[in-house]
Amino acid sequence: MASGAERLNSFKNFAQSNSYIIKGFGTPLAVMAILSLVVLPIPPLALDILFSFSITLSLVVMLVAVYTQRPLDFAAFPTVLLIATVLRLSLNVASTRIVLLNGHNGPGAAGSVIESFGSVVIGGNYTVGLVVFAILVIINFIVITKGAGRISEVTARFTLDAMPGKQMAIDADLNAGLINQEEAKTRRSDVTREADFYGSMDGASKFVKGDAIAGILILLINIVGGFLIGMIQHDLSFGQAIEVYTLLTIGDGLVAQIPALLLSVATAIIITRENDTKDMGDAVVFQLVDNPKVMVIASAVLFAMGVIPGMPHFAFLSMSAMLAGAAYYKIKKRDTQEGELVEQEQQEQQQQQTQKELSWDDVRHVDTIGLEVGYRLIPLVDKSQGGELLSRIKGVRKKQSQEFGFLVPSVHIRDNLDLGPNSYRITMMGVTMGEAEIRHDWELAINPGQVFGELDGEKTKDPAFGLDAVWIRPEQREHAQTLGYTVVDSATVVATHLSQIVTNHASQLLGHEEAQELLDRLGRSHPKLVEGLVPDLLSLGNFVKVLQNLLEEGIAIRDMRTIVQTLVEYAGRSQDPDVLTAAVRISLRRLIVQDISEGAPELPVVTLAPELEQMLHQSLQAAGSDGNQQGAGIEPGLAERLQESLRDVHQQQEMNGEPSVLLTSGLLRTTMARFARHATEGMRVLSYQEIPDDKQIRIVSSIGGQQPVGQNS
Repeated sequence: MASGAERLNSFKNFAQSNSYIIKGFGTPLAVMAILSLVVLPIPPLALDILFSFSITLSLVVMLVAVYTQRPLDFAAFPTVLLIATVLRLSLNVASTRIVLLNGHNGPGAAGSVIESFGSVVIGGNYTVGLVVFAILVIINFIVITKGAGRISEVTARFTLDAMPGKQMAIDADLNAGLINQEEAKTRRSDVTREADFYGSMDGASKFVKGDAIAGILILLINIVGGFLIGMIQHDLSFGQAIEVYTLLTIGDGLVAQIPALLLSVATAIIITRENDTKDMGDAVVFQLVDNPKVMVIASAVLFAMGVIPGMPHFAFLSMSAMLAGAAYYKIKKRDTQEGELVEQEQQEQQQQQTQKELSWDDVRHVDTIGLEVGYRLIPLVDKSQGGELLSRIKGVRKKQSQEFGFLVPSVHIRDNLDLGPNSYRITMMGVTMGEAEIRHDWELAINPGQVFGELDGEKTKDPAFGLDAVWIRPEQREHAQTLGYTVVDSATVVATHLSQIVTNHASQLLGHEEAQELLDRLGRSHPKLVEGLVPDLLSLGNFVKVLQNLLEEGIAIRDMRTIVQTLVEYAGRSQDPDVLTAAVRISLRRLIVQDISEGAPELPVVTLAPELEQMLHQSLQAAGSDGNQQGAGIEPGLAERLQESLRDVHQQQEMNGEPSVLLTSGLLRTTMARFARHATEGMRVLSYQEIPDDKQIRIVSSIGGQQPVGQNS
C-alpha cells in the first residue's frame, strides 16, 4: 500500500500534467456561469455578492483605463467590456425575477444591495429615484455613450485607411537600413493590433449603447410587471404596489447603472487617448497647468466674479487665490528650471571648450578681398537701414569680371572695432591695400581739375585717385555741381576705391583654381585646343604666370581662345613665362591697341632716342651675360633720370587728354614696363611687334637723344 507522501506526489504530478486542461476550462466556465444567471434562480445573498463584484469589476476596469499608458496596452478591453455587460444584464434578469416573485414581502426581499440603493441613495422616495435614474441614463446614453461611439467609429475608419501607408513606411525604413527584420516585424504586428483594437472598440461601443437602452426598458418592464403582480396576485393596494415595486425596481436600476456608467467612462477614456506612451493623468495635468498665463487670466476672472455683490465670495475668491498661487509656483519653477538649464548649457560649453582638441577649423584663413568698416559705417552695408554699398560692390565685381575675363572673388565685409568710427580698410590676401575716413551721411564733392568756386565743408582727398575733394551736406549737392564739382555719395566713394585697388592688383586675384576654371570653360567649346596644353606642353603654374603677367600690365584675358592657341604654338619652344607672355601679347595686339586708343584712327606714342635705346640694349646684354636679372645692369643714375622722364611725358599726355604709350623694342619692352609702373600710373609700354600693320601711329615725344635724359625732344 502506498504511503501518504507517495500519494501526494502522484496527485502533484497529475495536477501538473493536466494543468493546461484546468486553465482552458476557466474562461468558458465563467461565461457559462454568467449566462446561467438568466435561467437559474439565485438567493438574495448571492445576488448581493454578484452585484458587488459587478461594481468592483467596473471600477477596476475604469482605473486600468486611466492608468494605461497606451490604448494597445489594454487590448483586452473590448472582451472585458463584453463580459462585464453580459454579467450586468444577467444580474438584471436575476434581480427582476426575485423582485417580481418576492417583492410583496418588503424592500429587503431582493437583497441588501438593492434595498440600500432604493432607500439610502434616493432616501426611499421613488419620485426622486425616477429623476436620478433618468439623469444617469441621459448622462450615460446621450452624452458619454453617443460621443464615445462616434469617436470609435471615426478612429476605426481612419486607422484602417492608414494601414497601407504605415506598412509602406515600415518597408521603406527596412529597405533604407533604419530598422532590422525584428523591428519591422514588431512594428507590423503593432499596426495590425492597432487596427484590430479600434475595429473591436467600434463594435464594443455598440454594447454600451445597447446596455443603456436595455436599462431603460428593464426599468419600465419591472414597474409595470410589479404593479400588476402586486395588485392582482398579492391583493396589494395601488399605493402599496407602486411604493414597493417602484423602490425595488429603481434600486435595481441604480445598481445596474452605476457599473454601466463606469464602463462607459472607461470606454470614452480608452477611445479618446492618443496612441502614445504617456500616462493620462500626467498628460492632462501637464497640458492644463503648463501655461501659467491661463491660470493668471482664470484667477483674474474668478476674482472679478467674487467681488460682485450677491455672489458667493468665499467660493470664487478662494478658487482665485488657489489659481494665483499655482500660477506663481509654476512661474517660479519654470524660472528655476530655465536657470538650471542655462547653467547646465554653460557648463557643458565650458567643458566642451576645455576638452575640444585643436583642429584645422581653428585656423583662420585670410580673405581674398576684405572690407573692414568702423561702427558708424555699418549703415552703409545694412540693407534694413538703406545701405547701398553691398549692391554697389556687386556691380563693381560684375563689371570687372566682364572686363578682366575671370570671376572676381567675393568681398568679405565685416566690422572692425579697432578702426576709427568713420574709417574703412580694404585688404587683399590679408594685406592692407587702402584705407580712408569718410562721412557716411555726407557726400563727396571731387575737384576734377577746374572748378569755379569754393565749397563750405571738410576738405579731404579722394581715396581712389588722390584728387582734392570736400565733404559736403546732401543739400549742397546741386550748388557743388553748378560750380563744376563731381559729387558722389559715400557708398560710391568706397566702391570706387575698391574698384581701383582691384584693377591695380587684378593679377593677385587669379590663381590656379581660376585658371583651371577658364580652361574647363574653354574646353567645353574647344576640347581639342585645351587637351593638348596642360600638362602636356605647359604646366598649370606657368600658364597661371602668363595670365598674371597679362593682368599685371592691364591686358584683359577675355580672348582665352587666342591666348591658349598661342601658348600651344610657342610652349614647345620655350617654357619661360616672360617669353610666352610676349608671344601672347603679339597675338592680342589688336585688342591691346583697341583698348588703349578706344577706336581712334591713330595712336600717339612716345619713343626712346636711338642712342638711349642702344645704351639700354648694351646694359641689358651685359647684365644677361653676368646672370643678373633683366634690368639689374642699368646704372642707378640713368635709371632714376629715365623714370623722371617717363613721369614728365605721362603727365604731359594726360594734360593733352591723350593716352600715354611708350613704344620700344621687344628686348626692352619688359624692362621699360617695369620702369613705367614704378614711375607712373597708367602708362602703357608696347613693342614694335605689338602694333598692328593697319594701325597708324603718331610720335608725340622722344626721350633721350642729344639732350640730357629727362628732357623731351
